[in-house]
Amino acid sequence: MKKLFLIFILSITVTFSGCSQEKTKKPMDKKITKTEEEWKEVLTPQQYYILRQKGTDAPGEGGYTNHFEKGTYLCAACGTQLFKSGSKFESHCGWPSFDDAIPGTVKYVLDKSHGMVRTEIICAACDGHLGHVFDDGPVETTGKRYCVNTTSIKFVKE
Repeated sequence: MKKLFLIFILSITVTFSGCSQEKTKKPMDKKITKTEEEWKEVLTPQQYYILRQKGTDAPGEGGYTNHFEKGTYLCAACGTQLFKSGSKFESHCGWPSFDDAIPGTVKYVLDKSHGMVRTEIICAACDGHLGHVFDDGPVETTGKRYCVNTTSIKFVKE
């Protein structure tokens, strides 16, 4: 009898936990589509250049390059959470660098522009250009370096 009761409770628990997961949508599950004119209305000219036209910020010490507060970095276009501050590291490359993205928030696209073969990273929700990912990050973590344009992200303090 106890065995039957435990099986019953377990099956109800699994059923309800499955239902609650189906109803919970992650922010990256929502696809954001706008026309280029709509993007121009909500983004600054620099954000539009970086996020929509696949531009690159000049390397330097400005923006989030040397920023190490605790919090989350969001897509500047749509607000999707992309990177946690714990994944940020100093790479000395001139751009903010992370060793990992929040799972499911970034898409990887083969980029053969400018005579190079690289992996572009774009926001999974709005397809905004974020930067590129390289295999020269910290070996003690992921070995990846997500090299991100400062203009493509916003920081929210913890």
